[in-house]
Amino acid sequence: MARLHPSHLAARVATWPRFVRGLVPSGLGAVAALGHEDWGSSFLAVMIAFVLAFLIVPTARSSAAWFGWLLGLGYFAITLRWLVEPFLVDPVRHGWMAPFAICIMASGLALFWAFAFWIARWIAEGRASVMLWLPLTLAVAELARGHVLSGFPWGMVSYTLIGGVGDIWFAVIGPYGTTFGLLGVFGVTAYCLQRGWTLIWPALVGVMFATLGVGMMTASPINNSDTIVRVIQPNAPQHQKWDRDWTSVFFDRALQQTAAGDPPDVVIWPETSVPSQLNYAQPYLEQMSDAARGAPVVAGIQREEAGAYFNAAILLEGPEIVTDIVDKSHLVPFGEYIPLAWLLEPFGLGTIVDQVAGFTSGSGRGIMHVSGLGRVRVLICYEGIFPEDMQRDDVRPDVLLIITNDAWFGTGAGPRQHLMQAQARAIEQGLPVIRSANTGISAVIDPQGKVIASLALNAAGYLDSPVPVPLSPTLYARMGDWPLFTLLLLGLLGGAATRHRNKIDGDVPRG
Repeated sequence: MARLHPSHLAARVATWPRFVRGLVPSGLGAVAALGHEDWGSSFLAVMIAFVLAFLIVPTARSSAAWFGWLLGLGYFAITLRWLVEPFLVDPVRHGWMAPFAICIMASGLALFWAFAFWIARWIAEGRASVMLWLPLTLAVAELARGHVLSGFPWGMVSYTLIGGVGDIWFAVIGPYGTTFGLLGVFGVTAYCLQRGWTLIWPALVGVMFATLGVGMMTASPINNSDTIVRVIQPNAPQHQKWDRDWTSVFFDRALQQTAAGDPPDVVIWPETSVPSQLNYAQPYLEQMSDAARGAPVVAGIQREEAGAYFNAAILLEGPEIVTDIVDKSHLVPFGEYIPLAWLLEPFGLGTIVDQVAGFTSGSGRGIMHVSGLGRVRVLICYEGIFPEDMQRDDVRPDVLLIITNDAWFGTGAGPRQHLMQAQARAIEQGLPVIRSANTGISAVIDPQGKVIASLALNAAGYLDSPVPVPLSPTLYARMGDWPLFTLLLLGLLGGAATRHRNKIDGDVPRG
């Protein structure tokens, strides 16, 4: 039997039945999604999946777009499978929506990848150079996914590197740039295999050691400040969180955690942990202040002002002194507001808008000045997944604070993926991250992304930890995504202008 060369894979797959051909990219996407799981060979799964996908991209543009959509469908369906959890909080009323939610979300996000595959095939036409264009077009698609309709940059391919030797690239070129670089490695690998250039393997080992060397040379010692922060984790399951029979139980639990042991310097409560709107919360605030024994408390709460409702964080410095308020500005689409809601009004769907779009976006700078911590960038839940939101108005904070209610995400992949993105924010900015999550995973993260203290998922408790000192601003913190955006735009324009003159063959194996 003749040995199957990588250059023959696309032709072989093209002979399979259409149904089987559809399963292949979906399956590869699902394998790539395993990179977000907590197991030892996650990066290997991502690499194998994308290299194989690049090798078998169909020649026709429409078929390539369909291939990219199916690849994205498998990837996002597995990565975002925790999206079914909010609908299972009240399964009788909302359980039937769960499969539709994950299908609609995965299908919508996969459209970005479909467009990327179409553009790459349009530039490369029928040539194997499509493998070299796909990293660029997919990086553009991921940038768009992170910004269109307020964006949803969850589950970027680059996050599969967190906790490994590739961490350093988040500090240099950020998550989108690291995604571009990672996909570039996959594309070059696929192209070299297709050409029969077996020296790609020593080159990949060289890249790995070079990355390790850069990380070792740029690593800085992490020092801790004298400030001890206490992070509260009351562990209120979502189906009980607002139950009148249980709200006092969880609030009292948080009070006991605040009052336990030696007094800390700062206390952090999670998102919406005060069981009352701020307008009526004075009795709760007095108890919180007494339990904190003089330490400032940052806590999540809802508030109303002039008929508008806000998901907020307050700084409490005394029983009657709320010294600062930060409102959540980056709201969750379809959870806290409906994108383009005005389009639904003419069709009589205003009731749906009123039910879902219950919150108003905050307009402040998102900075609190907290004694012992300095300037604190307060991020409420979903806001922590947006790398560009860390330094609004060119204000560099001393600490990033994420308060969240991950009870919505269940006990599976969601809370762990959310924590991983908090680690990415720390590396990108060179800043410590304090994370208080209602059901976990609460943590203190140093400026190089290492979790130095944490509370387990679905466990009630508190942790006391020194707060790491911030590092100097990273290259990414100083430059942002503009260099990458410019590079990708010039690459696309160059590809479009020269696509008819691009004579890279690549269809005939060598060696």
